[in-house]
Amino acid sequence: MAKGKTGSVDEYLAAQPEANRAALELLRATIRKALPERAEEVISYQIPAYKVDGERVVYFAGWKQHVSIYPVTAPAAAAFEQELARYEKSTGTVRFPLSEAVPVRLVSRITKFLAGQAAERVAARAAKKAVKKAAAKKKP
Repeated sequence: MAKGKTGSVDEYLAAQPEANRAALELLRATIRKALPERAEEVISYQIPAYKVDGERVVYFAGWKQHVSIYPVTAPAAAAFEQELARYEKSTGTVRFPLSEAVPVRLVSRITKFLAGQAAERVAARAAKKAVKKAAAKKKP
């Protein structure tokens, strides 16, 4: 991974070794296609990330031997356990080796799953806010 601060995903990708760039561009395109149009592309923790309705959904990054997506939550890991079995994993991370094609369908399905989890967090936050607002109105 390129060191230093990065201002945009385009800059992040441009700073990557040529060998990583094609896989990263494919990850980017796959993730963008899987998310709603309103998804926002940002740099967070110095790597590309996507937010929907202010909630971070997925990150991706390039490394010497692989590209990764984060955070593959425990529910996501369980939901895709069989498909992920062949890939190296650590807490919240799945590594796709550069020596193989990026599993586009799998990345798309995981991204959609993570987007659903993010939507649930947004809805829960909105409901909590509505309850607080209603309680505040009831106070004399």
